[in-house]
Amino acid sequence: MRKNLFTLSAIAIIACLTCLENSSSACTNIIVTPGASVDGSAIVSYAADSHVLYGELYFHPAADWKRGSMLEVTEWDTYRPLGRIPQVAHTWQTMGNMNEHQLIIAETTWGGRPELADPEGGIDYGSLIYITLQRAKTAREAIDTIVALAGRYGYCSEGESFTIADTREAWIMDLAGKGSDSKGLVWVARRIPDGYISAHANQARITRFPLDDPENCLYAPDVISYARSKGWFDGQDEQFSYRDAYCPLDFGGARACEARAWSAMRILGDGVFTYEQEDGSTVSCSADEWLSYAMGYELDSEMPLWIRPQRKISVKDVADAMRDHFEGTPMDMTTDIGAGGNACPYRWRPMNFEWDGVRYVNERAIATQQTGFWFVAQARGYLPREVGALLWFGCDDAATSYLTPIYVSSKEVPECLEVGNGDMLHYSPTSTFWLCNRVANACYKMYNHMAPFVRERADKFENDQMQQAVPEMDAKLCKLLERGRRRKAIRMMTRYTVGTAQDQFKEWKALEETLLVKFMDGNVKAQDENGEFVHSQYNAGTPDEVGHPDYTEKWKEAVARDKGDILKAGK
Repeated sequence: MRKNLFTLSAIAIIACLTCLENSSSACTNIIVTPGASVDGSAIVSYAADSHVLYGELYFHPAADWKRGSMLEVTEWDTYRPLGRIPQVAHTWQTMGNMNEHQLIIAETTWGGRPELADPEGGIDYGSLIYITLQRAKTAREAIDTIVALAGRYGYCSEGESFTIADTREAWIMDLAGKGSDSKGLVWVARRIPDGYISAHANQARITRFPLDDPENCLYAPDVISYARSKGWFDGQDEQFSYRDAYCPLDFGGARACEARAWSAMRILGDGVFTYEQEDGSTVSCSADEWLSYAMGYELDSEMPLWIRPQRKISVKDVADAMRDHFEGTPMDMTTDIGAGGNACPYRWRPMNFEWDGVRYVNERAIATQQTGFWFVAQARGYLPREVGALLWFGCDDAATSYLTPIYVSSKEVPECLEVGNGDMLHYSPTSTFWLCNRVANACYKMYNHMAPFVRERADKFENDQMQQAVPEMDAKLCKLLERGRRRKAIRMMTRYTVGTAQDQFKEWKALEETLLVKFMDGNVKAQDENGEFVHSQYNAGTPDEVGHPDYTEKWKEAVARDKGDILKAGK
């Protein structure tokens, strides 16, 4: 039976939410294996959510390095210098979180036991990702590289879940350091069965795992014995749960984190969870059977690590799932009075508040206002690797921004996405991050009217690119490669990557101007089917139709209850 939130231990709730507030990164990953996707590509999504992370597209061209060359390591999300490590002889080209060999790595931070962090470690989670992308070609190589780097230089970050995918496989890797005891990681990596999908969001998700299946499960030799030495586990090896030992699930971990993984799989599974149990039997049930778990009420069971969707999943399906606000569930943030009179699905931080001695929570959905950048990456093994590595990249809030296609083998980054084009404290009029923030923050004031207007335009751009423009470009590039014209193909994809991003930036700039004109002062000016504003018969600068959108019924009820005796109209 569902327990009421407020019967839970107040101390436990406060501790959970405080931990979440202090987390510097609160991200979401969705993973689709090749066998579960429409086109046979591995698909990985990532929202890099942080209050201080600037949205830009990292680019490292392939390079050869002289013997003795050193690499400066800087902590990704603080810029703190961590030291220098030897460079390898050759590094692969990377664009964002993907490399030229179609390797993708993304993450979500879960913190875990605080004593597992080693502040003196020489490498952080962000550097593990971006250095590994420059050195590994496959998912399994990436796992080996991550373990080797942390083992040699020490790991200074909190616990992490990594998504690691290539053209054939997709893995979830839960990892944490060993504190100041020793260098290295305690980790487990599980291969998601082909034909399945998964998600993770700031909570370790691997519980029990097979100990003798190296084709599908890899782990640190001391992952169990280390937990025993700390007193975090004392049972049989076969019963060891990584999550329970290193990141025990609590109310906050479920409500603010697992709820997002649940919602992503709910959306892409069309409301059905189909998965295999430990005994090999297959279960198919409504996603709502896991709702109490996702809401933090019933945590005795374990939500499936992955599910088999009812249909094949497209890249657009994944992009749209990243825009979720728990719509249609009890956690829907557009339906309570906190959404204001215009159904805004966001609550500013902190993630909890107290009233009359009772603690309450603000929901944390997949889409959030504090996203730095987000992407949906495709490893398309059915295409030549130069063409197959494709990154759909965007900045700021996924719900009111767009994804532009980036061929990872391109030789340039669009100016609007370049590193150094603005930062969190310095505005740039040529930056996608700042432009998308202008659009998003405009929408927050009249969300139920403005956000759909913006979303319609994002959908059109993405559908045009995904269904027509990119497939046409793929075909042209493949023909050039078949004829041995690789350099020309790279030039063509670079022009396409840069040109498309810059053209859409201009379109979004015009959209932001339209938002100001159309929705100024709470009015809504009419437009014709061509997007032109409808003007009066006598003056082209005077609106002919001006709408005055109503507030939500929830808002009207709340205002009437709060001050109805004063506001009530007379006879």
